Amino acid sequence: MDFATLLTSRYTCKHYDPNKKISKEDFEKILEAGRLSPSAVNLQPWHFFVASTPEAKAKIKDAVMPMNMERFENCSHVVVLCAKTDATLEYISKVVDKEDADGRFGRKPEAKVGQDAGKKNFSSIHRISASEIAAWNARNTYITLASMLYQAHDLGIDSTAVEGMYPQVADDLLKLKEQGLTCLCMIFFGYRSKDDSNVLENRPKSRLDLKDVVTYL
Repeated sequence: MDFATLLTSRYTCKHYDPNKKISKEDFEKILEAGRLSPSAVNLQPWHFFVASTPEAKAKIKDAVMPMNMERFENCSHVVVLCAKTDATLEYISKVVDKEDADGRFGRKPEAKVGQDAGKKNFSSIHRISASEIAAWNARNTYITLASMLYQAHDLGIDSTAVEGMYPQVADDLLKLKEQGLTCLCMIFFGYRSKDDSNVLENRPKSRLDLKDVVTYL
């Protein structure tokens, strides 16, 4: 479907059918949407942890607030959305090497050198403190959230973006600090139950008018 239809027809699922599971093929498309998301200077400062079995969900269950526990248990897949806490020189070089392998610089070695220096210089602007570089990475990582939500909807898969959780608990459970990562939120994916209370037929989408959110300069 076209993107405008995706925007108007998607809603946040509140109740999942525990008997319906997402296929491996479809879920990989959702992850690809996240992977292919844009980011500042193409740093891609994110990592996705996926839980799709009761055993896997048990590893992160303590990070979910009680109000979201039912949908956590009934949904098909959970993504723990994480951002890097830094943009190290080593990591930047890894990104540039991948760009080179993918042919972004053609046969111009000086272009690779320039991109490497540019990324390091731009990221240094945000490295004025540990909290600022982490916040910058988080802002970029949240772009992947939207990409995955709308890719799922295009596949007929429902979703819930969840900040009703304990990020620090997730950090501890998944040992994220040791990996240079921090948890931002979770995303639940699956198929709505037949009596999901939040369907648009019951609760129409509501947004402020364009005139309330746009100023032409």
